[in-house]
Amino acid sequence: MSPMRVVIIDDTRLARQELRTLLADIEGVTCVGEADDVPAGLEAIGRLQPDLVLLDIQMPSGTGFDLLDQLDSAPAVIFTTAYDQHALRAFEANALDYLVKPVVPERLAAAVAKARVRPAQAASGATAAEVAPRGPLAADDQVFLRDGERCWFVALQEISRVVVDGNYARVWFRDEQALLARSLSALEARLDPALFFRANRNTLVNLRMVKNIDLGVGDGYDLTLRDGSTVEVSRRQARELRERLAL
Repeated sequence: MSPMRVVIIDDTRLARQELRTLLADIEGVTCVGEADDVPAGLEAIGRLQPDLVLLDIQMPSGTGFDLLDQLDSAPAVIFTTAYDQHALRAFEANALDYLVKPVVPERLAAAVAKARVRPAQAASGATAAEVAPRGPLAADDQVFLRDGERCWFVALQEISRVVVDGNYARVWFRDEQALLARSLSALEARLDPALFFRANRNTLVNLRMVKNIDLGVGDGYDLTLRDGSTVEVSRRQARELRERLAL
């Protein structure tokens, strides 16, 4: 098994040095680079393609969440922070892990072990928008979603549908939803067309999430998704859906 490639992003030199020293004691892990702010972190992720990022939250050039917002596809991330854990309560359930400084060696080793078995980990790492051209995301690619102070790491295949909400798009996944400041067309261009289908002018649906298909009004269809929600397929899109799903 090849070593896990790790990048450390922290604005404090001593903190980076401490993490690098701790990582050296963990078998099967290689620290391939460091960065001290958001722009340098984006460049390092795009250039080095790490499997895991140890990411500080508060940096002079922005936050770790600002950095994740700018990634097409997020690698596995472990937050490292000087904040008390209560300040991270909103993120605890959704981040891979977080470590409060000073980092305890056993906690770091356990967090790295968790990263090794993360099923949604993309083998190729993440790509920064500034470094590589944008292409369609695959089903197993992991994306970072942020709605106000709530954040999630989500594999694309976990998203059930994307719906227009005014000038924004609402993304439904697991038992959660997030409102993104992006148009439906912009999101459609980034999603795997083999996975997501434009059911009508306002909705993209994950075809893997479809549980039942029933005849709808005007030669259209009504899709029932695994979460119990329904999506109407317009008459115009019904023919394409039949072609997509036919043997």
